[in-house]
Amino acid sequence: MKELEELKTFCKELSIISGNIIKNYWRKDIKVESKKDESPVTIADKKSEEIMRELIMKEFPEHGILGEEFGEHNSEAEYKWILDPIDGTKSFICGTVTFGTLIALTKNNIPIVGVINQPILNEFLIGDNFSSTLNDKKVLVSEIDKIENSVLLTTDYFNIEKYQNKNGFDNLIKKTKLFRMWGDCYGYYLVATGFSEIMIDPIMNVWDSAALIPIINGAGGKITDYFGNDPFSGNSIVATNGKIHDDVIKILNES
Repeated sequence: MKELEELKTFCKELSIISGNIIKNYWRKDIKVESKKDESPVTIADKKSEEIMRELIMKEFPEHGILGEEFGEHNSEAEYKWILDPIDGTKSFICGTVTFGTLIALTKNNIPIVGVINQPILNEFLIGDNFSSTLNDKKVLVSEIDKIENSVLLTTDYFNIEKYQNKNGFDNLIKKTKLFRMWGDCYGYYLVATGFSEIMIDPIMNVWDSAALIPIINGAGGKITDYFGNDPFSGNSIVATNGKIHDDVIKILNES
């Protein structure tokens, strides 16, 4: 196993190479396909995951890989890379910048490194549970300690009622200073860098959530599932600056 800093350098290489592919297709007239779950996928998703998988298998042949587009490789490996080549494909298709590439490395099913890479803005956010940096500069969550002064974000408001307690979420909206749908991985980026205090997704796959955990933890925040439990084994995410987390969880689960 290489040292942590070397792994972070490799994460940067993955981000640069996959990001160059994504840039080539952003705001271009490309075909959009539908997967079995009716979510969209493009050539940019597929090609960027393919190149990351190739590089990982070349550099770390003993490691496992789980990617959104091409499934699992070497599933019993101690170390596993979890990839979402474009988190926010709908945003990518619409030409916005609220998407990103998610890269996580786990050891024995514990996320130890996480990346949010926004290739259009050239923003590389990486965390290791102990610290997080944006383009090599340390980032920290905000100091806001009251919900009434906080900014609340989510990806899709209509998903709340579909998967969780809508009344609790609506009550949380009423208590916050500002509510916006600046979602997908960009919402978690905003929490980690101190520009918002709460980001919530009521349903998540592991490739959506794994990279977020070391980043939010490293920035001094708190991340759990919708009920305050382990975010990696859950299927939802609540990320906050930590100071208001328990109150947020309580409100979300009130009828």
